[in-house]
Amino acid sequence: MFFTKAKPDTVVSLLDALPGRSQPLSTARTHFVFNRPLKGPYPDEMEEAIFGAGCFWGAERKFWQIPQGIYITAVGYAGGTTPNPTYEEVCSCETGHNEVVLVVFNSNEINYQTLLKTFFEAHNPTQGMRQGNDRGTQYRSGIYTRNAEQDMLAHKSREAYAKALSEKGFPSVTTEIKPLDNFYFAEDYHQQYLAKNPNGYCGIGGTGVSCAL
Repeated sequence: MFFTKAKPDTVVSLLDALPGRSQPLSTARTHFVFNRPLKGPYPDEMEEAIFGAGCFWGAERKFWQIPQGIYITAVGYAGGTTPNPTYEEVCSCETGHNEVVLVVFNSNEINYQTLLKTFFEAHNPTQGMRQGNDRGTQYRSGIYTRNAEQDMLAHKSREAYAKALSEKGFPSVTTEIKPLDNFYFAEDYHQQYLAKNPNGYCGIGGTGVSCAL
């Protein structure tokens, strides 16, 4: 899931982004692991969180493997401007989007801080527009918040983890944090990819530095 062609190190501008389309892409009906409707409707008590941590195949697995409180995970695109982009368009770096994971969770069983800890420890948030061998703006580290509380907790978590990484000699954290504009579900074959293909490619890897709650 990585590409050899040189990739830009800045996100495409609104004026230069691809036009996209008005209709959403077709995706899976049910979650391959949890056997629940992928796009909902979700129970009223559920909350949503969205993270970009490099290749979304491996990032999604990190969240569905959490033993308690996760109702649905799904991969998709966020942080850009092109409406309803395809995977190929996102990989062209001409949509502005990031490969992300939607996590639907029960906050009575797991809190947002625990999801932030999973997010930061699952990848290297200091690498800018890449993650390992995967290069391009769609692999940047990002947190896309749904409300003011998530925004506050994300910023505090990033600040604390940046300090912990700095003490271990890592460069500055490059994780972007911004309110979610739109989340677009990725195509069917991307959903729970590593459950369907256990030996498939996973390009993410953590720093080995613990992120405190």
